[in-house]
Amino acid sequence: MHHEGRHKIGQPGLTCQFRQVQQLGDCHVSIGNYAQAKRHYEKAAALAPDEPRPYVGLGVVALVNDHFEDAELAFRVACRLDPACSKAYAGLALVEQQRGHFKTAFDLYLQSLELDTDNLTALLGLFQTSCQMGSFAKVIHYLQVYLDSHPTDTSVMFCLAALHMKDSRLDQARQVLADLVTLDPANEDAVNLLEEIEHSLVQRSLAGSAATLNLAAGTASLAKV
Repeated sequence: MHHEGRHKIGQPGLTCQFRQVQQLGDCHVSIGNYAQAKRHYEKAAALAPDEPRPYVGLGVVALVNDHFEDAELAFRVACRLDPACSKAYAGLALVEQQRGHFKTAFDLYLQSLELDTDNLTALLGLFQTSCQMGSFAKVIHYLQVYLDSHPTDTSVMFCLAALHMKDSRLDQARQVLADLVTLDPANEDAVNLLEEIEHSLVQRSLAGSAATLNLAAGTASLAKV
């Protein structure tokens, strides 16, 4: 609902001023100057109260300062202003994750990714919460969707391989890691995990062969009786 006296972002001269102030806030966040960032976001919100971006910024500033209630309030305002704001849902998920409410965080990360499958914050948050909950199928799907558009993102590839491994999908994990090592041969974590998985696959193969031999020997013994 609009209130009397609110500015609209489309008014002459306002768009440029809003963008400049919002960008200054973003720049201050990137260098860790959160007090200045907050001031610029508050000014941006005053210039364009119907825009969700300043409230997302204010939520980020509150979150990094461990002011979870303020962060939640700011992100909820952003969601109300724009129900399709993926970043706002990811922000709410981060708040719930910090509170230890992993199921709620997981669901909010999913909402964020349904709005924007390229939201890396939501994607990595979903990975972290899935590890806490032991639920991998949905996050594996979104990691694969992301990699379809960003096939050289090695950090996401490593997350996908780790989830395949946790889900006992060693062949899939090996394939992802092999592709990762091809892209980044110096990635020691990937190289080490690939070696670990290949060793496990060899052991599994040997165990299977031994079981087959034992079954054959047992069958032969029965035949002699």
